Amino acid sequence: MKKKSCAIVFLLLFVAVHAQVSGRREENQHQTKNELSYKRGKLLYKDDFDNGLKNWVVEIPSGPGSTVTVKEKKMLIDVDGGATIWLNKKLSGNLIITYNRKVIVDTGRNDRLSDLNQFWMAIDPRNENLFTRSGIFSEYDSLLLYYVGFGGNSNTTTRFRKYTGNGERVLLSDLTDQEHLLKPNKNYSIKIVVYDGLSKFFVDDKEFFSFQDTNSITAGYFGFRTTQSRQEIDDFKIYRLK
Repeated sequence: MKKKSCAIVFLLLFVAVHAQVSGRREENQHQTKNELSYKRGKLLYKDDFDNGLKNWVVEIPSGPGSTVTVKEKKMLIDVDGGATIWLNKKLSGNLIITYNRKVIVDTGRNDRLSDLNQFWMAIDPRNENLFTRSGIFSEYDSLLLYYVGFGGNSNTTTRFRKYTGNGERVLLSDLTDQEHLLKPNKNYSIKIVVYDGLSKFFVDDKEFFSFQDTNSITAGYFGFRTTQSRQEIDDFKIYRLK
């Protein structure tokens, strides 16, 4: 009887352990699928800024203290307040957006280590024309979009939000450690992945954020965003993912 009881206990333990291991394996396979199931395909857009800002819509408050220009084949943002620079092409489907970006801190009047920010998949639920704002940050609260503020609030936070189109800005993640904040005059490689409702944000090939959206935004516009700073951007590319 004792032998039979021991055998049953052993069998139950084996089944429980096997189920636990299988569950972990399935979870790992799901994570691996999310990480590795996409491959870079066709180049959709490329801008080396050879032709100035013809592919971009600049929204900044009027005044002499803010300019967005092209210098030495780089976009140069030099602003004393808010600024949004939209790519004038609506994006859809699975894609990866890549670019290099640097916050310059030297002797410029607007130099401040803060706000390497970006919008993507942005639409205005109330207006087919997205490009109607003046660059003041609060004007964008009514949009539907994803947003990462890298080194925001004078380089104290790095945040990932979803704007829901009704004024709500849902905080998905908030990082405050030094590893996830800006360094002055460092050229960062930024990558944004949009794939079957999954949004990922990478800095120098390190994943900062990942969000699987059950109510994902499937089409919209990309924009650079900042406030009082001087920044350089180059090597902008968008690829289809498959």
